Amino acid sequence: MTDSTSLAALSSAVADVVARTAPSVVSVHSHRQRASGFVWKPGLIITADEALADEGDVEIRLPDGSTKPATIAGRDHTTDIALLRVETDIAPAALSPTVPALGSLAVVVASDRGAATAGLGLVSLAGAPWKSLRGGEIDARIELDVRLHHSQQGGLALDASGQAFGMAVLGPRRVLVIPAATITRVATQLETRGRIARGYLGLGLQPVRLDDGVGAMVMNVDKGGPSAAAGIRQGDVIVAVNAEKLSGVRALARTLGPQSVGATVDVAVRRGGEPVSFKVVIAERPEA
Repeated sequence: MTDSTSLAALSSAVADVVARTAPSVVSVHSHRQRASGFVWKPGLIITADEALADEGDVEIRLPDGSTKPATIAGRDHTTDIALLRVETDIAPAALSPTVPALGSLAVVVASDRGAATAGLGLVSLAGAPWKSLRGGEIDARIELDVRLHHSQQGGLALDASGQAFGMAVLGPRRVLVIPAATITRVATQLETRGRIARGYLGLGLQPVRLDDGVGAMVMNVDKGGPSAAAGIRQGDVIVAVNAEKLSGVRALARTLGPQSVGATVDVAVRRGGEPVSFKVVIAERPEA
C-alpha cells in the first residue's frame, strides 16, 4: 500500500468516526456564552460547567439547525460537569470507560452554532486519578495535544475506533478530558438529586502564618454546624486534621468531597496559644 493510499485510508476512517458521532453532539448557548454538549440519555445533555453561564436562559441548537430551550438539571463545578434537560429524540452517545493509551490518536467532536466541528490530536498524558483544584474526584488524568476553542468545550473525545472516552474541556494550560467514568458517576447523581453531596464543617476560615507553618483561623462558626457541636469557637486556629499539618484553607476544602460526609475527623487547634483537639463529624453541605 502506498503512502498516499495509507493517508487516504486514515483520513476516511477519521471522517467516518466524526460522522457517526456528530448527530449526538449539540451547541449550548447561555447568556453570551457558547459551548458544546452531547446527549447522555434521552432528554439529558452533558456540557462543560465552566462554559455554562451562571444566569439567564439556556438554549440548545441541534444538528438539524433547530433550537430548543433547556433547563439545568444540576451542575458540579468541581468536576466541570453540568446536566441539562431538553425535549429531544436525538440518540445518546455511547461512553466507554476505557482510558486511551499514551500517544494514541484522539478526535474531539464538538458543535459551533449547531454545525459539527472536529479536531485531531494525540493523547499527551494518560495517568492516575486526580483531584481538581476545586476538590472534584476525577477518575483518570487525560490530556490532549489538540487545539480547542471555547465553543468546543463539552465536546466528545474519541479514540481511533470511535469510542467516546470523555468530555473535552479547557484546563488552565492544556486540554483536559473528563473521563467517561467520572461523567457517569456525577451525572447520575445530578439526575436524581440535582446536586453532588459535599462535606461541611460549618466554619468560615482565614489563612494565617504560624512560626512552624500555616494555619486556618476560625472567623465565624455556623451555630447549627458540626464544628460548633464539637466545641470549636471563633478565634481558634486549626493547625492539623487527622494528625496531618494543614497546608492551607484550599487544601482543607478539597478534602471535603462526597466521600467525606459522615466521617469523623480529629481537628487540632490552638486556642489562646494552647493546643486543643476536637472530633468533628463532617456533615453534608446545605444548599445555599
